[in-house]
Amino acid sequence: MSAADDTLATMLRALGHPARVAVLRTLARQEGCMCGEIVRGLPLAQSTVSQHIKILVEAGLVRAAPNGTRICYCLDKAKIAALRDDVLALFAALERPSPAETGEGAPPAAAPETTPAGDMTVKVGTHD
Repeated sequence: MSAADDTLATMLRALGHPARVAVLRTLARQEGCMCGEIVRGLPLAQSTVSQHIKILVEAGLVRAAPNGTRICYCLDKAKIAALRDDVLALFAALERPSPAETGEGAPPAAAPETTPAGDMTVKVGTHD
């Protein structure tokens, strides 16, 4: 596994809960938000929303900027664009036909048996 695979998996895990997807959608509608504004749009306790935001920040999808005594959250659009590109590249690789499907890289057919003189030996099956 590569560091890029680790990063992709971390970001995808962060998207693995409907509340975190809802937080991202909320942030996408605004330039920046305080946690309380995000909480108002979700049927969850403030502490639960804070935990979900923390996961999104740790994954790099959301940035947190101090604003006085509060913290303003916003999407990290560069990271989200990179995530989109990485997911598209992953799916492109997954959808590409395998060598077995295209006939490339398939094991060579077994060579027919020959006698020392180079004559072909033919195996004939018997039918009962």
